[in-house]
Amino acid sequence: MGLQNNLCLLLNLFLISIYFSTTNACDRCLHQTGACRYGSSVTSIYGSHLAAAIPEIYKSGSGCGACFQVRCKDGNLCTKAGTQVIVTDLNKNNETDFVQSGRAFMSMANKGMAQNLLKLGVTDVEYKRVPCNYQGKNLSVRVEEESTQKPNYLALKFLYQGGQTEIVGVDIAQADSSIWTYMTRINGAVWDTSRAPAGPLQLRLVVTSGYDGKWIWAKSALPADWKIGHVYDTGVQIDDIAQEGCGECDEQIWK
Repeated sequence: MGLQNNLCLLLNLFLISIYFSTTNACDRCLHQTGACRYGSSVTSIYGSHLAAAIPEIYKSGSGCGACFQVRCKDGNLCTKAGTQVIVTDLNKNNETDFVQSGRAFMSMANKGMAQNLLKLGVTDVEYKRVPCNYQGKNLSVRVEEESTQKPNYLALKFLYQGGQTEIVGVDIAQADSSIWTYMTRINGAVWDTSRAPAGPLQLRLVVTSGYDGKWIWAKSALPADWKIGHVYDTGVQIDDIAQEGCGECDEQIWK
C-alpha cells in the first residue's frame, strides 16, 4: 500500500493505511487527554469521530482541531463520501497517517458492512483537509487547572476553532487596554502566559487565512471573575479558509 507523494500534503489526497485496533481499547484511548489536551470530555465537545495524526499533520499542536474527510478505497466495503474526523491526538508510530476512533472507522462503511471493514484492521484510504463547522458555536476558551499554580499564570485551551485554519499566535490584554502580552503554545491546543493581567481580558489571535495570516480580535474573552475549568465563549466565529497553492486538488481527485 503505497503513498502518493506531493507538495500539497494537507489538501491533496493520497493512499495511506489506517490502523485500527479490533478491540474497544483504541476508541477509549482516543478519548483520553492526548497530545492536544482536549481531555476526557473530548467526545462531548467534538463527538466520536476522532483521530490521532502523524507529526506532519499534528504540526506541533497547531493541527489540533483540524477536520479531514476520509474515505477508504474499497468500493465494495465503503461509501464514496467516507467520513469526517477531527484531529485530537498525535500518532507517533509514523506507520499510518491516522489512527481513527472506532465509530469514525466504521462510519466509512456501506450499510451492513461495518463489521467487515472492522475485521480488516488496515485499509487504503484517500483524505483531504476540510473546513470545520461547529453549527454556530463560537471560538471558546477553557481555563486550565494549572492556572492556579502561580500568580499571574494563565493557561487557556482553544475549542471550536471553525473554518480551515490554524492558530499561530495569541496575545492577551486587559479589556480596553492597548498593552498586550504574548502567550506561548505549551501543549496541543493550550497556550499560557506568566504575565496575565487582572480584570476582564481580551485576546487577539493570528490564524492562517488565504495565503497569509489574519488577526482576529476577541474583545470580551474572559470576565474579571474567570474560574478554573470554565469554558468561555469569545463571541468570535472563525470561518476562514487557508490556501496552500493547491486549489485545484478537489477537482482533480475528490470525485
